[in-house]
Order: sequence, then structure tokens, then C-alpha cells
Amino acid sequence: MKRHQEILEILQKDKYVEVSFLCEKLGVSAVTIRKDLKRLEDENLLFRTHGGASLENPYMKDRTVNEKEKVFIEEKSRIAKAAAALISENDSFLIASGTTVQALAKAINIQGKLNIITSSLNVAIELLNHHEYKVIQLGGNVRHSSSSVIGHYASLILDYISCNQLFIGVDGIDLDYGCTTTSLEEAALNQKMINSCQKIIVLADSSKFGKKSFGKICSLKSVHHIITDSGISSKVVGRIKALGIKITVV
Repeated sequence: MKRHQEILEILQKDKYVEVSFLCEKLGVSAVTIRKDLKRLEDENLLFRTHGGASLENPYMKDRTVNEKEKVFIEEKSRIAKAAAALISENDSFLIASGTTVQALAKAINIQGKLNIITSSLNVAIELLNHHEYKVIQLGGNVRHSSSSVIGHYASLILDYISCNQLFIGVDGIDLDYGCTTTSLEEAALNQKMINSCQKIIVLADSSKFGKKSFGKICSLKSVHHIITDSGISSKVVGRIKALGIKITVV
């Protein structure tokens, strides 16, 4: 069917598409589009999502840090440099876990004092050579796949601190559902981090958009700034800006 082919061509270009956009573009009802998407999904040509469709499975599985750090290396490096530029001497900030924020730790090179709190063992290790930085490693149960700590004890200290920024990595960003990670416990710790910071900055390569994982961290209304790479579609950028969120594309 010609309409099915048009849907697939749009997806090949944008990787993710919304039902409302397809209705306007193809001049048919939402009911018709949903039937089309169901048919195409049954043929293993796409994945349906809440309010749209994706070429890739939108539900992220848990992967180890060792796996993640081998993909999107250049993109993560550019994202990290842009994030590091937001840090000034004497800042106090939180860094969550993940390979993109680990790249941020490598990129930080402030000549002066910083107060840094992190749940990531790898981030703490990266910062050890900067003797002028005060690094606070959260304690708790170690989550092996992310080389980070989780649980009640990890969150206790967050009740006693206030930081100006949180740099957080995510496993998925769904524009309707929000930011997610594969671990419910990690999501809960991230929520405590959000409550301890004035500004929430999400570092995510473009592959994370249109994806969803098991544990919800927050809705996008909690996010102030997203830094991503140039692989993101212009439509997604437009929607993020329409939500009042600053987005930096590197």
C-alpha cells in the first residue's frame, strides 16, 4: 500500500514519528494511522510507541558500562565538552551514573576548587587526579552493570546538600513519558538527586530519543537543559523547545 510505504519512508528519515504528524501529512484519521502502524508492526517493519512509531525497539534493555562505552564515543565526547563548559570555579554539582557523564568527568578541567557529588565509581576515579576538587562518593549497594551505587544509604546524604546543577545520563527519553533508566532503584536515586539541585541537565546521545526503559526518573517538565548530538531530528528539537527546555546540539 502506498500509504504504508510513505510511513516507512518518513521513519527512515526521522527514526521516530507521531500519529498526529502522520494524520496531517497523509490526510487520514488517527484511527486509520493506528491501524496502519499495527499492520506494519505485525510485519516487523516498525515498533509502535505511545502516540507514534519507531524504527528501533523503544524499550531499552539493561547493558553494562563496558558495552555502552564502546558506542557513540565521538558523540559522547562532544556532549561532555559542551557540558563541561557550563561548570565554573567553586561550583557545587552532582554527577549521576553512565558513560556519557563519565565522559564529562574526563572533560572537566577547571583550575580551581569544585565540590562534586557522584553516585558513579568511574566518575570518582576519573576525578581523583584533580587534588583541588572535593569529590564526595555516595555510599550504598554497588550496581555492577553501571559501576554505581544505589539504595537507601546512597540517598541519605542528599537530604543534607543543595547543588546548583545535576548532570544526568538516561537510557531513554520519551517526549510524553519522560526520562527513564533500566533500574528502578537507580531511577529512585536520580529522583533524590533532582530534588537536591536547582538545574537539571540531561546528557543523552541522539539514539536515546523515542526510547523508554523500566524505571521512570522524571517527566520532561523537571528538565532545564538537554545536551545531545546532531543525529537528533529537527522535529524532536522543535518539540523540546516548545516545552520550554533549552537544547544544545553538538
